Amino acid sequence: MRYPPIGDYALLSDCHCSALVSRYGSVDWCCMPCVDDDACFGRLLDWDKGGHCLVAPTATDVTSTRRYVDGSMILETVFSTSEGDVRLTDFFAMNDEGPENPPLDLVRLIDGISGDVEMRIDVVPRFDYGEIIPRMKRHPSGMFTAIGSNQGLIIHSDSPLDVVSHCDLRGTFRIRAGERVRLAVQFEFPEKITSEVTAQAINPGDLDRHLESTRRWWTNWSSRMHSSVTLDEHTVRSTIVLKALTYEPTGAIVAASTTSLPEWIGGERNWDYRFSWVRDSVFTIRALQELGYATEADKFHRFIQRCSAGSADQLQIMYGVDGNRRLMEVELDWLEGYRQSRPVRIGNGAAKQTQLDIYGELLEMAWEWHRNGHETDPDYLDFLVSVIGTVCRRWSEPDYGIWEVRGDPVHYVHSKAMCWAAINRGIQLAQATGIDAPVDEWARVREDIRAAIESRGYDQERGVFLQAFNSSELDAALLMLPRVGFVAYDDPRMLRTVDAICSDLDRDGLLLRYRGPDGLKGPEGMFLPCTFWLVSCLANQGRMAEARIYYDRALACSNELGLFSEEYDTASKQMLGNFPQGLTHVSQIMAWLALAGN
Repeated sequence: MRYPPIGDYALLSDCHCSALVSRYGSVDWCCMPCVDDDACFGRLLDWDKGGHCLVAPTATDVTSTRRYVDGSMILETVFSTSEGDVRLTDFFAMNDEGPENPPLDLVRLIDGISGDVEMRIDVVPRFDYGEIIPRMKRHPSGMFTAIGSNQGLIIHSDSPLDVVSHCDLRGTFRIRAGERVRLAVQFEFPEKITSEVTAQAINPGDLDRHLESTRRWWTNWSSRMHSSVTLDEHTVRSTIVLKALTYEPTGAIVAASTTSLPEWIGGERNWDYRFSWVRDSVFTIRALQELGYATEADKFHRFIQRCSAGSADQLQIMYGVDGNRRLMEVELDWLEGYRQSRPVRIGNGAAKQTQLDIYGELLEMAWEWHRNGHETDPDYLDFLVSVIGTVCRRWSEPDYGIWEVRGDPVHYVHSKAMCWAAINRGIQLAQATGIDAPVDEWARVREDIRAAIESRGYDQERGVFLQAFNSSELDAALLMLPRVGFVAYDDPRMLRTVDAICSDLDRDGLLLRYRGPDGLKGPEGMFLPCTFWLVSCLANQGRMAEARIYYDRALACSNELGLFSEEYDTASKQMLGNFPQGLTHVSQIMAWLALAGN
C-alpha cells in the first residue's frame, strides 16, 4: 500500500545511520552515513520519487509478525504465506568494537523457515531526497554500485539481480526451509569506490558474523541497564531507542530519525527533527543516567561545550550531529510529502530562536552530574557561570518557548521558571564546588524571577499557573514546574494547575500541548510526551489511580514494537509526527519511574 501508517515502521540504527522498515519488508527511509544526511531511500516522503529497498514474498496472501531481538536493534519479520514461512532479519552492522567505527552496512538476511516461498528484491536508490537518480552498475565480482552526486552505495546479493533502466535492481528467487539469502547495502563516498574495491566480492560469512557481533554489542549495552525499581518492557525498549538516536562520534542525540512526518495529515506542521536539541538531549541524558548510563551524559556535556565554543553567548538551542550550527530550513518542492502533507522541509529555522528554558536544562544536567558523584571539569564550570550570567541579563526577554512557536515571542511561564531553575542550580553548584561566582547577585535575580511569575504568570482568581504573562491560557509545559523545584508537586497551586490542565487540554484521554494560536495553520494531534508528563505529576502527587489510567492510554499509542511517534490522532487511531520520537520515549521512561517509585 502507498504510505503505510507511521506505526507500521520499525527503526534500524547503528548510532550513525538510521532507517525505517515497514511491516511489508520495505526500507522506505534511510539516511547514510549520518542520520541527518540526505536520504538514499526516501519514499516515505514521496512514494514515486523517493526510492526504497524491498524484500518480501511475491504472494498476495501475506501476513507478517515482527519483533526486535531481545535487547537489540535487530529486527526480525516473519512472513507467512500459503507457500510457507520466511524470516527477514534487518540491522545496521556493528563490529565488536561497537558503534565507534561501524561498517555502514544495511544488512538483510532472508531465511527459509518452511515450505518453498517465492521472494522479491527491489533496490531502488534515489539520492538527495529523490532528486538524483543514481547510475547502477554491475561489476565482474558480482557486486553492484549506485553512484550519483556525493553519494554511493555498494550492493551485494546472494541471489541474482537485474539492472533495470540503469538505475534499479530487481530480482526474484525461491527459498526453502534451512536456506539463507543475503542482501547488503553499504554506503561509500563515490571517490572511494575504486576498481580495487569493486573487484573484491563480499564474503557471505562476513555478513553472518556481522549479525552475531551486532547482537553482542547491543545486548552487552542493554544488559548494563539497572534501576532501583522493576522496569517494564516498554521502558527497556524506550531506553534502547534513546541509545539508537545517539550519534556516537560526537555524543549528539537527535530528536527523531525523520523529517517532515506531519503533525496532522495534509497540514503544514512538518519539521526536520534529525538534529540535537539541547532540551530534548538533557531529558534523554537524565533518563539514561537514572538507568545507569553515565558515559552518554559525559559525551553530551563535551558536545555542548565544543558546539558553543565554551561561551553561553554562542549557545544555540540545537545543532547538527557533527556540531554544525547552520541548519537553514529549506522546502523540497519536488516531494509531495507523506500522504500529500506539504511542505517537506530539511533543516530547521528554529535553530536561531531564543528559547530561554535551555539554560535551565543545562544547569539541571550539570547538577545531576555533580549530585551523582561525578567531577565537573573546571572549563565546564566556567561555561556554566557564563550561562547563568546570560540568564541574569536575558530572563526578562520574551522568547519562543519550548514549543518553538512561529509567531511573535512571548513571556512564557515555563521559560521563566527554567531561568529560575538555572540560577537556583547554579547557586547550589557554586556552594558545593567552591567556584568563584557572584552568588548574592544570582540570588537577587532568582527572587525577581519568582516574583514576576507569581504576579504575572499566575491567575489569582482560578489559583493556577498560566501559559504566559498576562494570559488566560494553559500549557502542558507547566506540568514540569515541580521537576525543577520551582513549586512542590503537592503545593495547592500545582494541584489546581494539574486539574485545570486535565479539564482544559484533555481530549479522549490524551493531552494537547496548548490551545491558543501559534502562528501556524491547522490542527495537530495529541502530544504524547505531555500525557506522560501528566502521569509523572499525578504519581508524585499520590494520585496513582489517575496516573495509571493516563499511562495506559498513552502506552496504547505505541506500535507492537514499543515505538512511539510524537503525536497521535485519537479519531483515526494513527501516529502523527516524526518517528520514533525521542521525547516521547524519554517521557515514558520518566513516567514509569515515577509510577514504580511512588
